[in-house]
Amino acid sequence: MDSTITFIAVANAVSLGAGAVVTGLAYRAARRTGSPALRALAGGFGVITIGTLLGGVVHQLSNLPIRYGVVIQSTFTACGLLVVAYSLYAEGSDVADGRGEAATR
Repeated sequence: MDSTITFIAVANAVSLGAGAVVTGLAYRAARRTGSPALRALAGGFGVITIGTLLGGVVHQLSNLPIRYGVVIQSTFTACGLLVVAYSLYAEGSDVADGRGEAATR
């Protein structure tokens, strides 16, 4: 196995683990608070994490070139980041309600 491929596999494994932890924490916070913004945040990180998993699976378990795995992972990352951005402005967030730290000063 090429050293670049090894590095990509290790980086994806770390990203998958960290993504699962962050998604789980955001989901727990959303359940605890009932916040739609935190629910969207958990969903966004979940989409990113699933993209990491699918990109790695396509690369490791299929005969397709690595670029297909990269396309899948990049697409999921872009979509997940859009959901994360939405979560920052979702109904019930401090920003949308005008109750952020700056608004209370």
